[in-house]
Amino acid sequence: MKNTFGSSITVTVFGESHGEAIGVVIDGIAPGIVIKEEKIKSALSKRRPHGTISTARTEEDPFTLLSGVYEGKTTGTPLTAVIQNQNTRSSDYAALRDTPRPSHADFTAEAKYHGYQDPRGGGHFSGRVTAGLVLAGAILSSALEDAFGIRIGTHILSVKGVCDRKMTGSAEEISALNARPFPTLTEDAGERMRAVIEEARQRGDSVGGVLESTIVGVPVGIGEPFFDSVESVLSRLLFSVGGVKGVEFGSGFDITHLCGSQANDAFVIKDGKIKTETNHSGGIQGGITNGMPILVRTAVKPTPSIFKEQDTVSLSLGQNTTITLTGRHDPCIVHRAAAVVDAMLAIGIADLIAMRYGTDALKEGIACNTD
Repeated sequence: MKNTFGSSITVTVFGESHGEAIGVVIDGIAPGIVIKEEKIKSALSKRRPHGTISTARTEEDPFTLLSGVYEGKTTGTPLTAVIQNQNTRSSDYAALRDTPRPSHADFTAEAKYHGYQDPRGGGHFSGRVTAGLVLAGAILSSALEDAFGIRIGTHILSVKGVCDRKMTGSAEEISALNARPFPTLTEDAGERMRAVIEEARQRGDSVGGVLESTIVGVPVGIGEPFFDSVESVLSRLLFSVGGVKGVEFGSGFDITHLCGSQANDAFVIKDGKIKTETNHSGGIQGGITNGMPILVRTAVKPTPSIFKEQDTVSLSLGQNTTITLTGRHDPCIVHRAAAVVDAMLAIGIADLIAMRYGTDALKEGIACNTD
């Protein structure tokens, strides 16, 4: 397995869904960054299940910072954080070693790890492991905000055809969004989305959706083309999240419906700075930030663990069979995945900034007169 991301700031995840604990190691982080535990707790709470539209497996996510922190600030050495697993029920997964769940990692994990993988709760492939990433993202996003004024926000753009309005890309919008437990910009859209998720749950089924994110305040000139362009780095991180099946920037696939005269973002001077009139590029041109808000949309598939009878195979018998799941599963993970997307974006932007300005920039900032 390859569980470490990053060039200047690296993030490593470890643990399994039903093991003793999961966790994360952040290496390359600057010394002196203030650890805001309330912000970590808030981020973890957004990833946590909420009511009947989520799994019944609820955990408080108590975390311990084992290293890299002294008197509330980072030391510059590897920061290791552990989150205890508390509410496990491994018996629900006993049959899955022989009958893999459709569209889940059960079969592919068996093929790659030859039966040595931990199958309980999906093991290392479980969304539970993302809690460590959310913790890391909370630390890095706090540093990005303090040093650069960078803000990150994600809302649910759609769930099975029920749509919220699109983001405008303002810091005020992000502040309002981050204060809401269910991440939509309009309350009406949130209520209708909840109803769709609840209806799927009652049928033993699941639904997916699209998340839309904005990153504001990123300096001009961030990104390392070819292979560490902003799109390359953020896409890699987002596609690492289980259930993500699509990522687009700016106008994305819709830009193909435009002519160049419509799609090009004209440059203008506003308040003494170079801006663009439109933002079809999503804040990125040539793989490098142009100072406009970075706009990202992430497609999340319906949760594969559903309570309807499904076709599968018996690995031991080599024949077709069916499976009907028991246990506790989400009818939709989109609302919980918003916190994970925020974290992944923070991790990626932090590494890109450190690649350009050095790791101390996350503590000290940088005088950027090119934006």
